[in-house]
Amino acid sequence: MKAARTKTPRRPAPKKPSNPIPKDPVGVYCRVRPLSHPDQERCIEVISETTVQIHPPDRYRTARNGEYREMQYSFKEVFGTLVVQKELFDVVAKPLVEDLIHGKNGLLFTYGVTGSGKTHTMTGSPGDGGLLPRCLDMIFNSIGPFQAKRFVFKLDDKNGVDVQCEVDALLERQKRDAMPVLKTPSGTQIDPEFADMINVQEHCKAEEVDEDNVYAVFVSYIEIYNNYIYDLLEEAPFDPIKPKWNNCNTPGRNGDFIPPQSKILREDQNHNMYVAGCTEVEVKSTEEAFEVFWRGQKKRRIANTQLNRESSRSHGVFIIKLAQAPLDADGDNVLQEKEQITLSQLSLVDLAGSERTSRTKAEGNRLREAGNINQSLMTLRTCIEVLRENQMYGINKMVPYRDSKLTHLFKNYFDGEGKVRMIVCVNPKAEDYEESLQVMRFAEMTQEVEVARPVDRPLCGLTPGRRFRNQAFREELSRKLEMRGGPINAEREEQALSEMFLQNFPPLPLCELLDVNDDEALPKLIEVLGKRHKARQMLSEEIAKTSHALMTALQEFDSSVVSKENYMQEKLSEKEKMLAGQKMELERREKKIKTLEYKIEILEKTATIYEEDKRNLQQELESQSQKLQRQASDKRRLEARLQGMVAETTMKWEKECERRVAAKQLEMQNKLWVKDEKLKQLKAIVTEPKNEKPERPSRERDREKPIQRSVSPPPVPNAPPVRLRHRRSRSAGERWVDHKPPSNLPTETVMQPHVPHAITVAAASEKALAKCDKYMLTHQELASDGEIETKLIKGDVFKTRGGGQAVQFTEIETLKQESPTGRKRRSSPSNSDPPGVAADSEWTDVETRCSVAVEMRAGSALGPGYQHHAQPKRRKP
Repeated sequence: MKAARTKTPRRPAPKKPSNPIPKDPVGVYCRVRPLSHPDQERCIEVISETTVQIHPPDRYRTARNGEYREMQYSFKEVFGTLVVQKELFDVVAKPLVEDLIHGKNGLLFTYGVTGSGKTHTMTGSPGDGGLLPRCLDMIFNSIGPFQAKRFVFKLDDKNGVDVQCEVDALLERQKRDAMPVLKTPSGTQIDPEFADMINVQEHCKAEEVDEDNVYAVFVSYIEIYNNYIYDLLEEAPFDPIKPKWNNCNTPGRNGDFIPPQSKILREDQNHNMYVAGCTEVEVKSTEEAFEVFWRGQKKRRIANTQLNRESSRSHGVFIIKLAQAPLDADGDNVLQEKEQITLSQLSLVDLAGSERTSRTKAEGNRLREAGNINQSLMTLRTCIEVLRENQMYGINKMVPYRDSKLTHLFKNYFDGEGKVRMIVCVNPKAEDYEESLQVMRFAEMTQEVEVARPVDRPLCGLTPGRRFRNQAFREELSRKLEMRGGPINAEREEQALSEMFLQNFPPLPLCELLDVNDDEALPKLIEVLGKRHKARQMLSEEIAKTSHALMTALQEFDSSVVSKENYMQEKLSEKEKMLAGQKMELERREKKIKTLEYKIEILEKTATIYEEDKRNLQQELESQSQKLQRQASDKRRLEARLQGMVAETTMKWEKECERRVAAKQLEMQNKLWVKDEKLKQLKAIVTEPKNEKPERPSRERDREKPIQRSVSPPPVPNAPPVRLRHRRSRSAGERWVDHKPPSNLPTETVMQPHVPHAITVAAASEKALAKCDKYMLTHQELASDGEIETKLIKGDVFKTRGGGQAVQFTEIETLKQESPTGRKRRSSPSNSDPPGVAADSEWTDVETRCSVAVEMRAGSALGPGYQHHAQPKRRKP
């Protein structure tokens, strides 16, 4: 019986949301690294701008008798071995930087096996900077003239940003300058170790930068190592409370290594994940930002493995935050409204490479690191797969973000808004065939995930162009003052005052003194000098009054300045006290946070153990339930089978009982019939008339004429005539199929089998069998003595499971005809016999006439007249 083919269950149709949100698929790009040796065997070929082909190496073909299968994978764009960093940046990272400046979030990460060029793609090499320095250079080229002064924007501890006034920002700058800490570089001197990496010749700049905003850039650098988050920019101070640790990461008494404190993830009011207590540095130039990155890069964990000399043992995450706020209506200061501040973020992730420990021969710490790396990448793959299923089939399956710190940190990018880009780095060498195949499958699946498109930030509502309009107004005012002789410097001011005084004096008359007694010129000169004297006195009085008023104003101004200084000092002291109290409260809360983090870590471990136990118990429960279901189905099948067997056995025994009852009835009928026949024969003998015994003829007469058989006496006149009798079958009450082939011959015997209510057919058919429950076949053959032997083959008809009819043969009855031997009585005298002979042989004695008897076996299934045996009885001596 053929096993039924099970149909593949149909997947649910995808549900269409009522208000569809515009979404964009994750952009996946592929970059192929050049081989280390040109004669090295390849397993990856670039066949177009969007497609790569991967084929198994020769050793796989040999193992499979030369048969292999080539696979092709498509990407948004494929970059070959000759691509330069600028081309990769323009296609992949430049749109993310433009979105960052416009207030939108972005995520860019590199994915691939160990030694595929992920760190080179992200960081670059001397003389050829990667994506990270080029992103920084584009940001500062775009917002350089519009940057706010330091500490105007201040990040809080809850992943938010505040804006401060100029006085608070100035105080923060003074405190920072007074603190004896290592300051960020001013940009004049660049570390020669990375100077070539940030020396980008192309002056890349974003378009449509809002010139009426002020900007500030904050950077942070973390790593995820063994599923713990560490701050690479944190200056870990000596903590006497915690025990020192040795190089084996176990507590020791004389150890020198103190590992940094791991950070925890938290969720802000906008449901975005962030690293609590992470160091975020405000930077003002590309050189300053890259030096901060380089300082953290030196702390990142790398190790020498057999596949890569400097293999990254952790996931590095460099986060760039851009805070921007509009200027006020005058275009001079920042608008003091927190609702108008926009904080956007760009995360650049350098993932650690997946690897097989069988190839790296890792042991100890390297083995544990590889296990954690592969586990986090597997969790990332699982999250992407669940997201893809949820979006394709309209289901709401829970995405396991919390199984790994890596996926939990970037949860808001996939569930919220943003743009996600992935660069798949592959090494075409044949040894990485299996790992590259897994990477290609993951990349193909990631392209089907969609992320919500980021929305544009709302406008502030102020007049655009106010920054440059105010700047032009100040320039024009300065120019007008210069034209009017405005207060440019002290010498020019004194010269202008003297000219003004001279212009107010009356002019001296033109006169020439010819002699001392000139009466016309001298009076005029005396008159003019008197007027000038009076004017000078008036000007002196006016100047004295003005100076007095100015001195009064200056004294009032000095008093107000002193009062303001006193007020500022009081405010500063209050703020210092407040800062001291906040610092103490912060220290207390930090200690409390450390205690809570320790408790959380213990609870997380306990929850992990419980979850593992729960999964094991669920698996055991599922296996037990499946086992019970199988047992129940087996029990049902066995019950159905037993019921069928019981029904079949019951039917069989019922038919057997009926057959036996019918056989017993037939046997009793045969016995009664035999007795009746004997009684009838005795009655006939007894009622015969007694005549004289005829004389025995002489021997000579006997010689002359042969002795004839005696003729049976004629029947009694009162006896009824002899008629043919038909034997009833022992199952005459049932419906029979009487199968008589056309080749059968009639025997014309006295006893003939007869079955009433039978369907007589020449050939058995299913239609006839369906109407009856008994079957009889009449079969004839020639016996050894030359007589015809008839066999009645009987059987039961029952239905099969397939819907047909079957016959089970139960018995065979034999009808045999034999010629009698010896003397027999004749039924009637022959007409040709002479009268004397007839008279002599008309009567015979009882012994002679009853020499032939019918013998039947007791209990046999044979009917009357089925077997006749002519046996002469023994004579008495």
